[in-house]
Amino acid sequence: MAKLKQMTISRRTVAGLSVEKDTVFWDRELPGFGIRVYVTGGKVYVAQTRAGGRSRRVTIGRHGVITPEEARRRAALAISRLKSGQSVTVTAADSETGGPTVAEVARRYLAEHVEVRLKPNTAKNVRTDLKKHILPAFGKLPVSSLDRERVVALHASLYRTPAAANRVVDTLSALISTAAAWGMAPEGSNPCSGFEKYRTGKPERFLTEAEFTRLGRTVTEMEAGGDIQPGAAAAIRLLMLTGCRCNEILRLRWDEVDLERNELRLSDSKTGQRTVPLSPAAARVLSARPRIHGDPWVIPGRWNGRPLRNVDRSWCKVRKRAGLEDVRLHDLRHSFASRALALGESLPMIGKLLGHARVQTTARYAHLAERSVHESAARVAAAIGADLLG
Repeated sequence: MAKLKQMTISRRTVAGLSVEKDTVFWDRELPGFGIRVYVTGGKVYVAQTRAGGRSRRVTIGRHGVITPEEARRRAALAISRLKSGQSVTVTAADSETGGPTVAEVARRYLAEHVEVRLKPNTAKNVRTDLKKHILPAFGKLPVSSLDRERVVALHASLYRTPAAANRVVDTLSALISTAAAWGMAPEGSNPCSGFEKYRTGKPERFLTEAEFTRLGRTVTEMEAGGDIQPGAAAAIRLLMLTGCRCNEILRLRWDEVDLERNELRLSDSKTGQRTVPLSPAAARVLSARPRIHGDPWVIPGRWNGRPLRNVDRSWCKVRKRAGLEDVRLHDLRHSFASRALALGESLPMIGKLLGHARVQTTARYAHLAERSVHESAARVAAAIGADLLG
């Protein structure tokens, strides 16, 4: 473990501090009292102690706004309050001038988190949110100055595009949480937590058995008639039969397909590596796909060596012919989950089948599980009623 940097915090010692990377120097006289020095030259007093079984750190104020003596007095009080389980608040004057700015945090966030950890499409959305909305609104402000009122105002200003407004808040929340983990923002002070967002999108659509049958027949007829390409037809069938995300099928490589074990071993899905079991019907679809020498893709595109980019145009033709114009491509995934619930599968199992990383994501189907229980109870009661009443 790295050795703590200790010193006697005073006007003279603080004035002489400069660093090559963000560093916290701890006071020798008062344990838990420190000063964080940023590469930008900013200096912020902090207090840290253990409370409730975990480490808690709060920002006390910025050097130059308060003196080291005043910061030590506030730190002692903050440490005492934290240990007794009380909350510690930072005054508005201190938070407005303390710590790194949102723009400074964003630069590090992009370089060390977004570009390294996020998928390309997600990273692109984050960069857009920062450039178009977050940095113009908050870039010059210290992260510690952001409060619920400011976030609400930004969210409200984007009311014409509710989905984008919600995504901007999610991006800002992730940035602040990461900043807190790095010690660049006060812990437990994320103004985006528990934020009430706009309701967006159409209600989820679930296909009935008859609609599944009609859709499958339509795909077969249109492929035979040359109205859609075989690759697009195969992709739609696999989406229906696996519950996979669209990109998981369109970016599927032959080295991820194991027909002997009847499974897909996805190396780079939205939630990381995962295995997808294949039904006999899905395995037949894959077995019928031609393999092109030198082309790794199961659903190749028009250009050799590249996958099919999307099936949107083909899907629009199919759903119109099938009379299912209100069904989105992603609804095939919802319908897979709905059918699994109707067959008695549990929510945790459905989460595994769909590759959900969080239980909360699968919980959106809980109302379907309740409906299945009611339908089962009704069938059982009807059978018993027939016996009782002859």
